[in-house]
Amino acid sequence: MSNTSIYLIAGEVSGDTHGAELMHVLKDSIPGVSLLGTGGPEMREASNGATRDWVEDAAVMGIWEVLKHYSWFKEQFDLILKEVIKAKPDALVLIDYPGFNLRMAKAVREALPKTKIIYYISPQVWAWNKGRIPKMAELLDQMICIFPFEKPIFEEAGLPTEFVGHPIVDELIEKKIATQRDPKLIGLFPGSREREVARLFPVMLETARRLSSEHPLIKFQAPAASERLAIQMRALLEKAELSEELVVITTGDSHALMQSACCGVIASGTATLEAAYYGLPYCLMYRIAWPTYFIGKMLVKVDYIGLVNILAGKQVVEEFIQGDADPCHIKYALDKFLVDSEFTDTVKAELAETAAKLGEPGCHQRAAQCVLKVLAS
Repeated sequence: MSNTSIYLIAGEVSGDTHGAELMHVLKDSIPGVSLLGTGGPEMREASNGATRDWVEDAAVMGIWEVLKHYSWFKEQFDLILKEVIKAKPDALVLIDYPGFNLRMAKAVREALPKTKIIYYISPQVWAWNKGRIPKMAELLDQMICIFPFEKPIFEEAGLPTEFVGHPIVDELIEKKIATQRDPKLIGLFPGSREREVARLFPVMLETARRLSSEHPLIKFQAPAASERLAIQMRALLEKAELSEELVVITTGDSHALMQSACCGVIASGTATLEAAYYGLPYCLMYRIAWPTYFIGKMLVKVDYIGLVNILAGKQVVEEFIQGDADPCHIKYALDKFLVDSEFTDTVKAELAETAAKLGEPGCHQRAAQCVLKVLAS
């Protein structure tokens, strides 16, 4: 496999992390491999500067938000497609980010029919558009999925699929710390996007105000995904007229908080799986633009929004969506964790059972072996 080149595309913070881990393994597995692509700071570092960093701008959420930035996305799509065609890589690895990456798969398949197209971290089309799966089977050479129930769904359409386990298992094992839970500390996890924080953090702060009036010894901690978001969150804290003693805002230590808080409220997304792995009892919040929500409601065909509940096939954690994601509901949910130990223990046990379905460590190694097999074929 001398002179092998691989182009990778990720459009979100989590995809950047998974892409970088995969790149490290590929560098060890294929001497002299050329790794190009578009992702975030971690992929840029893993490729020694050979990938572009666009994640902070690319990670918008929802149909409405994407439409508002359509011209920018069109410009980026054309630019990346040109880069891929110029590079003529042996393989194109698409990491999650389905709205963009599935269109890229189609364009690259037409322009470079010999390039192997591999999808790492399968898009959740089983939730919002199963009708796309046969088309994906025509475009892709390999699907690499991270949930066990996804493998038969894609294989039924004739798409070669491997379940490699979930990437967070590897990442979270490394970040385990020796600590005990503080019964007076509650975690507030408002997400990793500016719009998410703008919608959810004020609700979390009002919840903190109401809880602290009934439980004066309770403290709150809110980890920001970046310093940029920390500045935004501090401004919202000041606007809410709450003290930094009551709500401590930190940067980049969400995993430590998931292991030391007694409970929490979390924005829907990968963080909910991370909390489940660490056994943090929590409730889930989900709020997006109403036009996006109504369109999504028509398209998405799942019983739950939370990944933990989808994986478990039942409600393990409470979900508060759109209008129900208010301080009253969330305060009540967190209050149950504070006062009802039997309920809390039940949730912890079900979280542990669900987290076990995420697979064993070694996800990125298995994914890299899958890429190698496709290249060898």
